[in-house]
Amino acid sequence: MRLQHLILLFVAALGVTMAADSPFIGKWKLNPAKSQFAGTTTTYEMLPSGEMQITAEGQSYKFKIDGKEYPAMWGATAAWKQLDPNSWETTIKMGGMTTTDTTKISADGKTMTDTSRGKKPNGENFEMNATWVRVSGGPGLVGKWKSTKVQASSEMWEITANGDDGLTMKMVDYNAVCSVKFDGKDYPCTGPTMPKNFNMAAKKTGVRSVEFTEKMDGKVVYGDLFTVSPDGKTITDEAAPAGSSEKVKIVYDRQ
Repeated sequence: MRLQHLILLFVAALGVTMAADSPFIGKWKLNPAKSQFAGTTTTYEMLPSGEMQITAEGQSYKFKIDGKEYPAMWGATAAWKQLDPNSWETTIKMGGMTTTDTTKISADGKTMTDTSRGKKPNGENFEMNATWVRVSGGPGLVGKWKSTKVQASSEMWEITANGDDGLTMKMVDYNAVCSVKFDGKDYPCTGPTMPKNFNMAAKKTGVRSVEFTEKMDGKVVYGDLFTVSPDGKTITDEAAPAGSSEKVKIVYDRQ
């Protein structure tokens, strides 16, 4: 699972609501056991230019497996190198954060595993793991893959009121902040691991629900629906890339 999944964890936690007594206000921790990140697809293509192209979560980038850095998703860079006929190592950099991915394909070519390791801006180490099955294509990376299991590390959030009609979300582990108003306008999200020109617009859809849209360089990249449980103990986010029906469910527990 690559750096964009880390970013997905951030943008998916940005849905908010109004006033200090909002059910969203408080500290929340991602619950990996209750969340469902699997079911999404990633496609690798070999282009006529000799480059590879990866497409995932509605985003794409081109690269060569030569150890050099190439512009990647969400403003990051990616450097690929081959370790052996069935495994690759990718170094992904964004801001001051570096993630190392190790991708391996089974001998029969039907299963792919990916392990991401790195250090958060707060100094803590993290590890994320994903398993994929081949849908089409081959040999090697080329083809379409569908995730069957994703194990994500937990993260802590602090949500506070932003005046009477919005709030501020702080991702403690990654020093990332987004302050929004519920007027449908775009507001910037900032921090060392946030892409440049990343904005969010939100609107309240109920007492315990919020719909919001994330944009990169003015283009819609994600849509989400956040709902607080009736007992106020969990937030559930149903998120999907723009133009895709591949939803994930992310659950946060009140601390």
